[in-house]
Amino acid sequence: MNGGEAWMRRAIGLARDRVGQTGDNPAVGCVIVRDGVAIAEAATGPGGRPHAEELALEMAGEAARGAAAYVTLEPCAERSSGAAACAERLVEAGVARVVVACEDASVLAAGRGLERLRAAGVATETGLLRGEAAGLYAAYRPRR
Repeated sequence: MNGGEAWMRRAIGLARDRVGQTGDNPAVGCVIVRDGVAIAEAATGPGGRPHAEELALEMAGEAARGAAAYVTLEPCAERSSGAAACAERLVEAGVARVVVACEDASVLAAGRGLERLRAAGVATETGLLRGEAAGLYAAYRPRR
């Protein structure tokens, strides 16, 4: 098993622990890794807020600059609340790479989160352990 798979499995475990506790939002896990060490990890908050990436970035602080984020579901490109989207937060934090297990069909993401990251020069990878993460989102019915 490579390091990336281990970090994504950790993110999947974090998300799995929150399934059923996030309201209409999906349970997402995020692990931020720098120099082979997890510097922050989080899952979607109870009731669906804050988002996993938001919590992990807050925990990582300046150490997120140049790091990699392993996220179980594509970061949002827009928030229904009007708050900064997770894709925007990842860019502002200076994360160098974002690895995503599953794309998000929600109108608040739907490829736009990944597009926003790429447009800002952030390296992206999709599909790492998609099969393992997909079960987390079987009941998720995003707004379209």
